[in-house]
Amino acid sequence: MRKFIFSTIGSVGYIIKYGCVAHCTFEYVGDFVMCSGPSMEPTIYSDDILLTEHISALTQRISRGDIIIAKCPTNPKQQICKRVVGLPGDKIRVGFADSRIVPVGHVWLQGDNTNNSTDSRSYGPVPQGLIRSRALCRVWPLKNASLLTN
Repeated sequence: MRKFIFSTIGSVGYIIKYGCVAHCTFEYVGDFVMCSGPSMEPTIYSDDILLTEHISALTQRISRGDIIIAKCPTNPKQQICKRVVGLPGDKIRVGFADSRIVPVGHVWLQGDNTNNSTDSRSYGPVPQGLIRSRALCRVWPLKNASLLTN
């Protein structure tokens, strides 16, 4: 009986250790994200699974053209997948004759499907603190696996 108890405690210890390693990896290094909605078509389709990394977002090394995952500025329970088209200080054309300057600490996000995307054209510049990760590649569906980096 004593052997069984020590064996069980040892197994639980290993599960906790590896669970902590997995949690830290998914929280600070990278993880997998399933995208939904048509806003990034034809680059990313609904139900595509992306491999993302968090280090660029944590170090604020996001570049123009990167596809990022961020908290939605209008609904913090929702995440959005958009392309960075403007960095702090950039002048962005909005509409036919209007333009906006991206403020310091913000980025301008737009979906690739401009006719069917709710993005910075609707809610304005997005604080860089809302960016969670940068998409590296599509891993699912397997036949469409590809790199998404510049």
